[in-house]
Amino acid sequence: MSAPPHLLSAAEVSAQLGVSRATLYSYVSRGLIRAAPAENDPRRSLYDATDVARLLERRSRGRARREVAASTTDWGEPILRSALTRIEDGALSYRGRDAIVLAETATLEDAAGLLWGGAVPVVPDIAEPLPAAPTPFERCLRAVARDAADSDWALHPPQVAAGAARLLGRMAQAAAGASVPPGQKVHARLAAAWGLDAAGTDMVRRALVLCADHELNASAYAARVVASTGASLAACVLAGLAALSGPRHGGMTGRVRALAADTEVAADPSRAFSARLARGEELPGFGHRLYPHGDPRAAALFAACPPGPVWREMIAAAAALAGLHPTIDVALAMLEATLPLPAGGGLALFAVGRSAGWIAHALEQRADGRLIRPRAEYVARDG
Repeated sequence: MSAPPHLLSAAEVSAQLGVSRATLYSYVSRGLIRAAPAENDPRRSLYDATDVARLLERRSRGRARREVAASTTDWGEPILRSALTRIEDGALSYRGRDAIVLAETATLEDAAGLLWGGAVPVVPDIAEPLPAAPTPFERCLRAVARDAADSDWALHPPQVAAGAARLLGRMAQAAAGASVPPGQKVHARLAAAWGLDAAGTDMVRRALVLCADHELNASAYAARVVASTGASLAACVLAGLAALSGPRHGGMTGRVRALAADTEVAADPSRAFSARLARGEELPGFGHRLYPHGDPRAAALFAACPPGPVWREMIAAAAALAGLHPTIDVALAMLEATLPLPAGGGLALFAVGRSAGWIAHALEQRADGRLIRPRAEYVARDG
């Protein structure tokens, strides 16, 4: 029986697009082409012809100015000028410094000073009671929300710098979840609270620096939008945390942990991944549009802390089946399991490190002085 008119076989899609099966599976995992099981054979997938046509059209037509503008909210052209972070040709840099090289020796405080355009901050110890929450990330969210309700922008640069450093200390205290000896760097505070040895402490340091910023991702953009309204610095970080919580952003680390814990994946990653791809499911944490040849942040963390057998097999299977490489979410989930970190520790590292970047974006947007207010193009919907 032939496929319904709106569904195509893998062979038909590959022929129309001129791509391999592995590339087709990559498109499916990235949400570019929807898949559905065949009615007469649930083990076989069919693919949405509308999505295929859309990809073909995107290749063939030149985009008008309005189309380019609309694409800026979906991995499109840059929409804000920034001097903070550059991602180009598979490389990541903070204010012109290679972030991968920086992470070899720098602390989060060093990265923050670089991104903030000032001296390396002295992050104060915070001794206030912690909010009750089941995970480090939720403690961060509640602690910063409390600050956001009470604070406003300081008028003078020294006060702004002090407020930024205090926010970083607030994040470190909340993520640590326990009292630690005073006067330590952020990575040492987390490592002491989590009972890590010297090697684990160094991995936390590296991860924090590599997480510090990543250009105009969803959470950085959210922080900038809030900053453009004149809201407090704590409110900007809170916006970043809110965006980071989503399963398609920082919450991806939890999805990777669940993937690695799946009994079928643990038993045979290649077989399990093949079945997922055939069903049109994505592989959480694998494949990044900005790094088609691999996320250098993940590579740097894997080089310093080689992944164990299951993680190696997962990485190899994703590459062989779909040409997908691990993102930093996979590396953070691996660190959480390997060091080990407390439950949710991978996301906590992401949040504490990225708070330095959110603050940098908020400061840069505040200096720009303009309100971020895009326009919507109204499109009537049937029904």
